[in-house]
Amino acid sequence: VQLQASGGGLVQAGGSLRLSCAASGRIMSNSPVGWFRQAPGKEREFVATINGNGYMIYYADSVKGRFTISRDNAANTIYLQMNNLSPEDTAIYYCAARFPGNVVASRQMSDYVYWGQGTQVTVSS
Repeated sequence: VQLQASGGGLVQAGGSLRLSCAASGRIMSNSPVGWFRQAPGKEREFVATINGNGYMIYYADSVKGRFTISRDNAANTIYLQMNNLSPEDTAIYYCAARFPGNVVASRQMSDYVYWGQGTQVTVSS
């Protein structure tokens, strides 16, 4: 069971990045997957989540309208498209998955049992 996050980097304010989370097949087709982030000196926080069939999606208020979560189950990958980035979005971004078969997308970190290693996103002003 593995999750591999990628796509982070350095971008100017107003720019865009797309993060990817590659997951093992068992997780990908059946599990809700979420993105979380942790800025320096701050606690890890919820960003977005999507359930297995893609019909249940939630966003943190701070990213609503700017970030879009999606998934391609055939490619075993979920994505986080991030537009109009600001320095406040600077953080390490983690993808995480719930147990396969759980149908509910959740905003709670404690509901996620599989975690990727994180990818750094830095937004310069």
